Amino acid sequence: MFRRFEVAETSMAPALRPGDRLLCVRVRRPPRRASIVVFPHPRRADFWLVKRVVGLPGETVEIDGVVRIDGVVFPEPWAASGTPGSGRWELGPGEMFVLSDARGRTRADSRTFGPVPVDGSYRPLLRYRRGPAPSSEDGGAR
Repeated sequence: MFRRFEVAETSMAPALRPGDRLLCVRVRRPPRRASIVVFPHPRRADFWLVKRVVGLPGETVEIDGVVRIDGVVFPEPWAASGTPGSGRWELGPGEMFVLSDARGRTRADSRTFGPVPVDGSYRPLLRYRRGPAPSSEDGGAR
């Protein structure tokens, strides 16, 4: 099943920016680490989020300025800066841990609401970029 989404905020910049359109397919098995997924907000079923997969089912994710997967620092070349916040999450079967690329702009990711179910999520197949690149003054988005 295919579904279309439009990116509304800058939490995944520079990989995705407002106006980008995504053609997605439902995830059938756990996604690959570092892949981008679209899923319903855990507390608002009518609101969809787009984030990057960091932790996979059965893993432990720890954050203390850096991200660790099962105790090993996880390199993240796409992350715009360090990872604010701290915590430890043990992922169950069928769960993934997702983070924004621009972590200083939002906390609407697994740092706030914890692991999310793989079931019901989508992965982008195609991206259609609209409009010019954002200026360096573009900020304040969630």
